Amino acid sequence: MTELKQKILAAVEDDLNDIEKALNDNLTPYLDLVSEVAGHLLFSGGKRLRPLLMVLSARLCGYTGSYDKTFSTALEYLHTATLLHDDLVDDATMRRGKQVAHANWGNSITVLVGDYLLARALSIAAGTGILRVIQILAELTENMSQGEVHQLMRKGDINLKEEEYLEVIRRKTAMLFEAACRVSAVLADAPRETENSLAEYGYNLGIAFQMADDLFDYTLTTSDLGKKVGADLREGKLTLPVIHALGNASNGDREAMIQIIRNQDFSDEEFRALVVLLDKHGGLSYTSEVAASYIDNAKTSLSIFNPSPTKDIMIDIADYALKRKI
Repeated sequence: MTELKQKILAAVEDDLNDIEKALNDNLTPYLDLVSEVAGHLLFSGGKRLRPLLMVLSARLCGYTGSYDKTFSTALEYLHTATLLHDDLVDDATMRRGKQVAHANWGNSITVLVGDYLLARALSIAAGTGILRVIQILAELTENMSQGEVHQLMRKGDINLKEEEYLEVIRRKTAMLFEAACRVSAVLADAPRETENSLAEYGYNLGIAFQMADDLFDYTLTTSDLGKKVGADLREGKLTLPVIHALGNASNGDREAMIQIIRNQDFSDEEFRALVVLLDKHGGLSYTSEVAASYIDNAKTSLSIFNPSPTKDIMIDIADYALKRKI
């Protein structure tokens, strides 16, 4: 997939440079410490996929204004805020190959910087002067918070069903992708059909993106993943590979899996044994297949748009989201 990645990056290089500049220019706290803590994660190698999707979606709608790059920063600030808070809630130790922010600056500072980024995102949304844009971002923040609470409520629950897992990732991940695409159509004053098609693209892409991430916890090494393998499981997060395998395993294998899952201090050898069982009972292949179906849906949702280089890039991004290695 290196060739596809390079193709995408070459096509969006100028956009990514503009987004990076906007992220720097719009981060305007009066305290240097806030910039330092926010920048620790904000400028640590994130893909910028969500702000990029917003810029591309706006272009696909024929948007000719100048606020798309500025507003795209709101989505990245919001996303970064949730990661700062999530890492603290999950007692994580690594993110993107670096020590998490709260390990360097403590819980209190990290929470407050996350709060600042949330507020900054809303301030940027207000700068559009469009009530629906503000409403979309506010509702997104509500849903992402509730998704995290829902996940915490079911922490370590081996009886978690696929439907409930999907509801969690819908709120925590897919709705952010959906909002990035939908708000572009609103900025461009596009017809509702166009808005809904872009929102559907973002939603389906977001679901597939999260499923791919959930697979990485069982298929990548620590150096590739940027955090310790098995971190999701240690944090009590049961994702689709585990849920499906538990539902299909024989009694003996199911009990062996449960024993490992319930032991948060499982060894590397035990984790490798669990991965073998996940593969044996279809957890890995099933997750890949379901994610692929969402990618197909995402690409189909773009069918209402005429052929264009921007549409081609968005289709390439959908393919890459599923087949990437990180």
